[in-house]
Amino acid sequence: MGLLLLFGVVMSLSLAKPGFSGTTSSFNVMQYGAVGDGSTNDAPAFVKAWEDVCHQSNSHISRLIVPAKTFLLRPVIFKGPCKSKYIYIQLTGNIVAPKTKGEYKGSQINTWLSFNYVEGLIISGKGTIDGRGSIWWDQPCLGNPVPGTTCRPPTALTLYRCNRFALKGTRHLNPARSHITLTSCKYGKISNIRMTAPDESPNTDGIDISGSSNIRVLDSFIGTGDDCIAISAGSSRIHIAGITCGPGHGISIGSLGTRGEMDNVEDVTVRNCTITETLTGVRIKTWQGGIGYARRIKFEGIRFVRANNPIIIDQFYCPHRTDCKNETKAIRVSDVTYRGIVGTSLTKEAINLRCDQNIGCSNLVFDRVSLSSAVAGQKAIAFCHNAHGTASHTKPSLTNCLLPN
Repeated sequence: MGLLLLFGVVMSLSLAKPGFSGTTSSFNVMQYGAVGDGSTNDAPAFVKAWEDVCHQSNSHISRLIVPAKTFLLRPVIFKGPCKSKYIYIQLTGNIVAPKTKGEYKGSQINTWLSFNYVEGLIISGKGTIDGRGSIWWDQPCLGNPVPGTTCRPPTALTLYRCNRFALKGTRHLNPARSHITLTSCKYGKISNIRMTAPDESPNTDGIDISGSSNIRVLDSFIGTGDDCIAISAGSSRIHIAGITCGPGHGISIGSLGTRGEMDNVEDVTVRNCTITETLTGVRIKTWQGGIGYARRIKFEGIRFVRANNPIIIDQFYCPHRTDCKNETKAIRVSDVTYRGIVGTSLTKEAINLRCDQNIGCSNLVFDRVSLSSAVAGQKAIAFCHNAHGTASHTKPSLTNCLLPN
C-alpha cells in the first residue's frame, strides 16, 4: 500500500466501530498509567503501551493514542520490529522533554525519543513534541566533559532503520540538537509539519537525512538555528517541495567528506521552496580530502527573500577556520541544476561557486536565475573558482565566470 493511500485508510479505521478490532487495535497511554500532568515521568507507561502496540499480532494497524494532555518523557527508545503491518501513533497531546540535564543520566544521551527498526510507522496529529532544548544550548555537556571530546546534546526525534514511515501534521519545538534525524530509512514521507527554534540556537537542524533513500519532505514550515534540511552521506532519491525555510542555514547537501571519508549523495530534488533571511540558501558543502560524489541534484522554483549566499557550492568547507588542510582529493560535484530561481541576497556574492582546484565542479546548469541585492546601492555578483557548466538567462551574469565542461 502506498503512503498516499495509507493516511486515508488509517483515518477511516480510526473512526471505525468496535467490531473492526480484528483490523485495527487501539491502545491509550492513559490505560497504562500515564498521568499527563507535564511533571510526572510518563515514559514507563508509554513503554508498556508500546509493547502491546508493537506485539499486537491480529491487527493490520495497531494504534497508540496520545490524548490531549501534556506528557513528560525521559529518554526512551521504542523498539521494533513489530507484528502489525502499520504502527499508527495518534498524537493529539503534547510530549515534553525533561527540564534538567540530570533527568537524562543513565539514558542513551544522543537522542531523546527514538524509534528503531519499526516498519510502517505513522505519527500523525496536531500534537507537539517539545525538546526544551535551551538548557543545552549554552553548555551542551552533561556533567564534566572528558578533555578532548565533543559533547553532543540529544536529538529530539530519531528514526533508525524505519521503512515505510510517515510523519504528518505535528509541531516540533526547541530541540537540544536536531528536531528530526532519519538514519538508514527507506520509503518515508514527512508532510505538513511545523518546526521552530530560535535562530541563535546552535545545531538545531530541522531534518537531518543520512544513509536514507526514497524520502519526501513536503509542505512544511521550518524555522530554526541551523540547516532547515540537511542531506548527508549515503542518501539518494530525496524529494523536497513546498518548504518555507527561515530563520536557519537554508537547505544543504552535506557536509560530505569529513576526515577524508567516502561519502555519496545523488538524485536530490528541491522544488518550490521559499527561503527567507537564512545564513545560506541552497548549499552543497564538502571537506577537502574526502572521496565520493554529490551528483544529479536539482534546485528548481526557489524563491529567496533577503538570504545570505543564496546559491553556494563550497568544496573548501571548514566552518571553524582552524586546521583547514589543502588536499588533492575531493568529493566530486557534478550534474547540478539551478532553474527558475528568483529573489534577493544580503551578501554581494549572490552566486558563489568555490570548487576544488584539482577536481572542480562539472556540468552545472543555470537556467532562468535572477538574483538581485537586497542592500541599497549594492550590486549582486557571481564568483566562480574551477566551476564548469552552462548558463542561460541568468543574473548576475555567469558569462565570464563559468568554465566550459
